[in-house]
Amino acid sequence: MKTKFVIYSLFLFLFSFFQAQTITFVSEKTNQPLPRVSVFGKDGNILAFSDIDGKIDKQSLSPAQEKFQLVYNNFLVATLSYSDFEQPVIKLNDQVKEIETIVIKNSKPARYILIKGNFNAYVTVNSKLNSYTDGIVTYIFDNKTKKLKSANVEQYRVFRLTDSKNEKKETSSWDYGNSLQIPKLKNVGNLEEYKTKRNTIKELKGDRKDQIEVTGAALQEKEFSLFGFRFFDIKTILNMSFEKGSEKTLKDFLEYNEMAFVKLKHKSEPDYNQIILYNNFYPTEFSFSNDNDVEKVKFDKDNSNYKTSYWQDASFPNMQTIFSNFFKGALKEQPNKK
Repeated sequence: MKTKFVIYSLFLFLFSFFQAQTITFVSEKTNQPLPRVSVFGKDGNILAFSDIDGKIDKQSLSPAQEKFQLVYNNFLVATLSYSDFEQPVIKLNDQVKEIETIVIKNSKPARYILIKGNFNAYVTVNSKLNSYTDGIVTYIFDNKTKKLKSANVEQYRVFRLTDSKNEKKETSSWDYGNSLQIPKLKNVGNLEEYKTKRNTIKELKGDRKDQIEVTGAALQEKEFSLFGFRFFDIKTILNMSFEKGSEKTLKDFLEYNEMAFVKLKHKSEPDYNQIILYNNFYPTEFSFSNDNDVEKVKFDKDNSNYKTSYWQDASFPNMQTIFSNFFKGALKEQPNKK
């Protein structure tokens, strides 16, 4: 009997211990979980990113950082000390930005559906920013099948850190700017396509929007080798938002966020480097059209290409301002190729 009591007590202790390692971000207005909260360290590294349940692992945070900046929806929402993370639930003001109203330009059904909006994307290496891009893009879907036909970048900027190198056997020093890509949106119009054995799907019904999270993984137990390089632990996390209580069609689509993870090293390196690609899209216009010819430029990641200062619009998801606070002049814009 005594043995059972000891085991039970140990179980309760371990359960409470592991529970304490998880921190949950919630809205101070609604108490709903807040997915996609980024926790920045004092050096600009992204140390944690909350999942669809608003949770992060406390072990990803170090007391040595002292101060942490929390970013939600591309806005700084809080600055906390390490002691603030002693509480299991942290309430944040998530309404620094209202959900943008999507402009319906042509509501008469036609051959194509056009969704125009703003995007940003960035790559981190071992939590540190490596390269960044943002801009305006129009996605064209077939109205009958809801399949994506094309993605057309209208204008964009590219930023890279000046201290990146390309030492062949030092993957941590590489410039990963060529890995930047616009959000794919491949199956946003056909959510059933995500229901495979490889994927795990979770839903969160909020007070203002409904969210769907799709996670997938590969190479979890064995690495893949190619030309002396090792790849391991590949994961993707997609988060899509739709109008609250809607049928989750393209017309209900509000937001798309994607994270892709891969661990990479050269065979001569002792440790893997964690590479994470972030891709985000925020629709601004929805229309039907029989014409799929829209304004576009080549998405050349060695240059920027814009005609207007689109990032100065108050509604634009300008993460460059967040990153530049940490990296100052080291985050350099690539030449504008008008």
